[in-house]
Amino acid sequence: MKRTAVFCFLLCMVVQFFIIASSSYCQRMGYTKEEFMRRRAELMSKVDEGMIILFGNSMPGSSIRFRQDNDFYYLSGVEDLGAVMILIPEAQQSFLFLPKQNPREIMVSGANLLEDPEGAEKTGFTRLYPVSYLDEFIARLDTRNGGSLYVRLSPADLVDNSGYEVPLLYARRYRNHYDDQMPLESYRVEKLRRYYPYFTIKDVKPFIDRMRLIKSEEEIAVLRRNGRISALGVKEAMRVTHPGMYEYELEAAASHIFTKNGARGNAYPAIVGSGPNTCVWHYEANSRKMEAGDLVLMDFGADLDYLCIDITRTWPVSGRFTPEQREVYEIVLTVLKACIEAYKPGVTSEDVQKHVAEVMKKKGLDPRGLRGGIGHYVGMSVHDVGSRGIPLQPGMCFAIEPALYYPDKNMGIRIEDTILITESGCEVLSAEVPKEIKQIERLIQGRSSETKGEAPSKRR
Repeated sequence: MKRTAVFCFLLCMVVQFFIIASSSYCQRMGYTKEEFMRRRAELMSKVDEGMIILFGNSMPGSSIRFRQDNDFYYLSGVEDLGAVMILIPEAQQSFLFLPKQNPREIMVSGANLLEDPEGAEKTGFTRLYPVSYLDEFIARLDTRNGGSLYVRLSPADLVDNSGYEVPLLYARRYRNHYDDQMPLESYRVEKLRRYYPYFTIKDVKPFIDRMRLIKSEEEIAVLRRNGRISALGVKEAMRVTHPGMYEYELEAAASHIFTKNGARGNAYPAIVGSGPNTCVWHYEANSRKMEAGDLVLMDFGADLDYLCIDITRTWPVSGRFTPEQREVYEIVLTVLKACIEAYKPGVTSEDVQKHVAEVMKKKGLDPRGLRGGIGHYVGMSVHDVGSRGIPLQPGMCFAIEPALYYPDKNMGIRIEDTILITESGCEVLSAEVPKEIKQIERLIQGRSSETKGEAPSKRR
């Protein structure tokens, strides 16, 4: 009897271990292997000749959790350091190259996929090779595949900076000639040209960007989940606000909810500005003590499974808007809601602006210069890839953030939601964080009937 009890106990422990391990894996990965295989196949169908080569990140993050290069992760789902991917469109084959680890590397950081006999099967790649074989592999294939080598010519976009913003950051860095090192992508392209002068180097980035612009069903499921998580975080910061708190305490309140509900980190550094800081667009110090009568502006969102959410809310620290604050807030909110009303497939920014003007005129409100429109795209980067000026399509995701700033009055008001375009209109992914004046005041004053907690649905 005693032996049976011990056996049952051990069996339960083993079962529990596998359940926990499986749950942990599912929470970490929001996509299936087939999703990444589909993306690689789509890219190869668009390029249709030569070979495509993409490099993953080679260095771990500094004091933050490692995050793979966006384009590399988008096509592979692989988070191993130092990985390289080659796609052969003509053969519809994909190959992954990884560093061969020594025993100490494996002991310190864990084994990469090259050490897994089922690595190719798990990822859907045709075959895995040591990265030391990369150049020989390229040399063997050049004459049979058109002589074209598709690489990314531009610097990598970051989680909080888009592909069009990163070159600007480099340009500013070049002002000091001691900091004028070329981007890593430029160095790689230069080296490929030197090693393989008979290749025609072409840019693969436009093909990937067009794919990333339209979100798949699996991506939309992650975005919806992240919308709820991010909304809960900002909502919790609103709920706990009172005079005498520091701005960073609101950041901590939201960050706790993000992490508690499975986010891998922040989509960008939290902006929590009170009083005069509400007028600084990208204020990040979050160090001021909030005072009675202040407004506080929080711009914050989570990074979940390599997809971001962007939310901004502005609210009174004391729990009640002054008449002047209320008047300006109503203008910004009306513009935001008019934009949301107009969003649907086929609509352009000019169409949205026309609708906003009609709404403001009908309501008899002075827009004070606000016109509305279509904001920045949101996806793997909080300022994501996408062409401006094109009509909206189902699967597009972007943020809209009308704002009015009055530095002489220490009053900045910005309200921002992340929007998903659907077949018939749009879905506000960040809808669960209040933006109506009565809802905000009730929440801060403690009269809300809603309770804090975890996001409504866990990832499966």
